[in-house]
Amino acid sequence: MCYTRHMNTQTYNDFAAGVAELQRLINESANIVFFGGAGVSTESGIPDFRSVDGLYQQKWNYPQEQIISRSFFNANPKEFYRFYREKLIVKGAKPNAAHFKLAALEKAGKLNAIVTQNIDGLHQAAGSKNVFELHGSTLRNYCMNCHMTYDINFIAASEISDDGVPHCTKCGGIVKPDVVLYEEGLDQSCIDGAVKAIGNADMLIIGGTSLVVYPAAGLINYYRGDKLVVINKSTTSGDDAARLVIRDAIGKVFDAITVHT
Repeated sequence: MCYTRHMNTQTYNDFAAGVAELQRLINESANIVFFGGAGVSTESGIPDFRSVDGLYQQKWNYPQEQIISRSFFNANPKEFYRFYREKLIVKGAKPNAAHFKLAALEKAGKLNAIVTQNIDGLHQAAGSKNVFELHGSTLRNYCMNCHMTYDINFIAASEISDDGVPHCTKCGGIVKPDVVLYEEGLDQSCIDGAVKAIGNADMLIIGGTSLVVYPAAGLINYYRGDKLVVINKSTTSGDDAARLVIRDAIGKVFDAITVHT
């Protein structure tokens, strides 16, 4: 990813100072877009993939990246669903402070869109309306044969079937989660909507993502404004281009923000 270093980048390890500057930038903005990743949902108890305790560090019969690929799904749906139910369907997860504050910013007319790499539906659960789910959602599932749709409870309940693979009650076809697996492309209409939102934003907040997953991470290159903010515990490839960098938990940061209506 290629960025131009922002000449006035401010990096804050001091929490109060970082939040104060973020609040100032939000107050003077009218068309904010939030671009988020797994770190937004870890505070809701959903593990990420690449941290020390993430899914990629755990032991399975196959590498996790292989399990959640389309070719593996086609060849071994039973093993795919064993992993999928245990690790990607997180029961009881609730929105956290970041989700709720983003929804409040949208309701106040400050935030125009959320572009997320997450598949948990927590932004919508918190009340956000305009959400571009780049990698789909575990809440939606469809029959690969007749396209009948099913909810997440159907996928969870199908574990009791003989092979553990959910089959359509109408035609018997295999039901697939509406998530983007490795080897699959992103939905073009979702990409187009996200690109338009980011391109029109006067402020772009990046949070809870390492910016290493492509092509999703490349979408932030469409931002043309001068108020790029990065909120992440670790460094990202977007830091040098940012006007403000806050190294802290995103839920903690957003919980300290006041939404003015």
